[in-house]
Amino acid sequence: FGSRFRATPPQRTPPAFCAQLHSDTMQNEEGRIVDLYLPRKCSATNRLIPAKEHGAVQLNVGQVDENGRYTGEFYTFALAGFIRSRGESDACLNRLLHEKGLLTFSK
Repeated sequence: FGSRFRATPPQRTPPAFCAQLHSDTMQNEEGRIVDLYLPRKCSATNRLIPAKEHGAVQLNVGQVDENGRYTGEFYTFALAGFIRSRGESDACLNRLLHEKGLLTFSK
């Protein structure tokens, strides 16, 4: 039998949308398509938040107009579990919101 009956897969050109689908993906050393992991940083300490940290939180604070309606824009804050376990997350979030101009301390 040998090479006489060896089947070769048909060569097809992929559709145009396949190239567009995989244009922003990564491949590992084996050629498999993998997702790109972007680690988060704590907004208060600038420490990297590991992927397996379950104590970290991420908050999206929405922008509102003068009538109090959500505009579709938001600020994202990430707080590490280290800050939360020390009980400093409230003070850190107040500082971050004040720096963005979202919170005032005037009476």
